[in-house]
Amino acid sequence: MSPARDQRRPDRPDRPRRPTAPDGLLVVDKPQGWTSHDVVAKARGLAGTRKVGHAGTLDPMATGVLVLGVGRATRLLTYVVGADKEYTATIRLGVTTTTDDAEGELVARADATAVTRPALGAGVAALTGPIQQVPSAVSAIKVDGQRAYARVRAGEDVELAARPVTISRFDVHEVREVPDADGSGVAALDVDVTVVCSSGTYIRALARDLGRGLGVGGHLTALRRTRVGGYGVDGARSLDELEAWPADVPLDTLPLADAARATFPVRELTEAEARALSYGQRIPASGTGAGVTVAALTPEGDLAALLEDRGPHARPALVFAAAT
Repeated sequence: MSPARDQRRPDRPDRPRRPTAPDGLLVVDKPQGWTSHDVVAKARGLAGTRKVGHAGTLDPMATGVLVLGVGRATRLLTYVVGADKEYTATIRLGVTTTTDDAEGELVARADATAVTRPALGAGVAALTGPIQQVPSAVSAIKVDGQRAYARVRAGEDVELAARPVTISRFDVHEVREVPDADGSGVAALDVDVTVVCSSGTYIRALARDLGRGLGVGGHLTALRRTRVGGYGVDGARSLDELEAWPADVPLDTLPLADAARATFPVRELTEAEARALSYGQRIPASGTGAGVTVAALTPEGDLAALLEDRGPHARPALVFAAAT
């Protein structure tokens, strides 16, 4: 090594490396203004490892549940991404923006005070259940290898194809009149809602489509994700809490077995079954049917594998070998 490369800059004292966090999930309450990548980068430093990933992004303006995987738990994230999600949100009717949310530029405004509760209920009902949703043009969906939002920012007109999503709940709570929403003197309506939906749903597209269906336009002004699958905001930790973790103590994570219990049906293995799986041998089917992933736990309570039935046998989809 050259002397120049071996020198230590006096203004950058070496910091002791944090101890590596155990394999597991970290459920974070993402603050507003942070990107999901920002949170992952912070978690890598706090967990003492670069092996950290997330299960589905949240826009910078949104807050709430962001599920991170640390170490071998990153292998579970593919399954967590596909889980249903719950949000609380505020939709402003009467104002349309370029991004379908509050961060975009105003496109049009209309007086929304004539929208009645029955009309609002009918609009929500039309967007409940299995629907075809056109994602917002500024989404992260790739078009010919490039993110849609990047193409929009470059001045292109981007039209995305509709995709099937399911809105299992779309509940309206408080409705408030906003007499002068943007200084124009035109009144808008703020509508507080709760949405439970399938993976891949865009809540700002719901806001856009609700306003469009009511003939006044609409966009999203606030969004909070309160649940991802079995992981709720009540069990999430703030970044302030995580940053206050002692520097010489490994960051606490949700162990692999507990993380699996929150996502999959559980099969308790016998000693013989656990041994057979460790040798790569087949074991009898779980009886849950094809297409259902089951978490297989050893008699000691450790996550051995994720299993899927294939005829009379259970086939490992993922095997979690002991950490070395």
